[in-house]
Amino acid sequence: MSSATVLCQSTSCLHGNPPSRLECPTCNKLGIRGSFFCGQECFKGNCDHKIVHDLARPPATAANPAQDGTYNPFVNYNYTGTLRPVYPLSPKREVPAHIPRPDYALDEQGVPMTEIKRAGQPPRILNAEEIEKMRTACRLGREVLDLAAAMIRPGVTTDEIDAVVHQATIERNAYPSPLNYRNFPKSLCTSINETICHGIPDRRKLQEGDIINLDISLYLDGFHSDLNATYPVGEIDEDSKKLLQSTRQCLDEAIRICKPGALFRDIGKIIEPIARANGCAVVRTYTGHGINDLFHTAPNIPHYAKNKAVGAMKPGMCFTIEPMINLGTNWDLQHWHDNWTATTVDGKRSAQFEETLLITETGVEVLTAGKSSDL
Repeated sequence: MSSATVLCQSTSCLHGNPPSRLECPTCNKLGIRGSFFCGQECFKGNCDHKIVHDLARPPATAANPAQDGTYNPFVNYNYTGTLRPVYPLSPKREVPAHIPRPDYALDEQGVPMTEIKRAGQPPRILNAEEIEKMRTACRLGREVLDLAAAMIRPGVTTDEIDAVVHQATIERNAYPSPLNYRNFPKSLCTSINETICHGIPDRRKLQEGDIINLDISLYLDGFHSDLNATYPVGEIDEDSKKLLQSTRQCLDEAIRICKPGALFRDIGKIIEPIARANGCAVVRTYTGHGINDLFHTAPNIPHYAKNKAVGAMKPGMCFTIEPMINLGTNWDLQHWHDNWTATTVDGKRSAQFEETLLITETGVEVLTAGKSSDL
């Protein structure tokens, strides 16, 4: 085929897509024929056709990484959406020796032995001194989350966010609770787009239109805090805006019913109708949990209706509510081969918000509360 017979490939050509001779050099190298443009204006302005380059290139692997050294570690995995991991991960970040840490931090497999030994026990009632320690840990956790959120913009990698979170945590003489918990390799979870939870920070750059959840936990003076929020990266589509608003509403309305005597099973009764009314589904696999000197403990708090959670709230109890809400009707999930990253099964987006709560004599105190914001 003569190049002169190929029309300009720009979808917004100002010259009526005339026969063109300017060929995309990258397409030529990749053996892609027919990528011609009538001039530099159309060539440089037709960014969409760069997607063809990615489709034509063989996937980067550990054995054959991309020019920048990155690769997809699970190239044969059947991904449900467009998100891909970008390895290699950065080396494990160090925590200064003087900072106290939970038992799993020192275990080769990251096993939380104290959690396991105390499994099945009723929720702890904290005394006044312990409650003050929880307040401090939660206040600092909020500070760290706000610092991480301020980094969110196109071009920033989740590993760069992890570095800031790690440094901010140890500067507060705290230990980043996720680090080495059951061998989790980083200091926070970063869950993008179709990722429901437990995304591992890596070298992927945030892109305009993404949504990202930052899940922060720290351990200070023997007690953990836990909180997260989902944020837009630049301008996001209307479905994503509605998803974030609905998910925050689910959490806020659930918190409103918390007080002495309220049943844990009723939290899901509040959350699921809100999600369904907004065209969303409530994830069932992961739940809220008790938190104190243990990272995860009783009570167990499902976010869906008709659950069988046992127990009632009592003053001195600390726990999280953290609904994970998927666009559409499918609440199920699947895991990447890193054994952590949980994604929607249909590739649709998911959002989450989380607070650590204290039941008081008269109601509830949101220990991780931040400034209110319009989503």
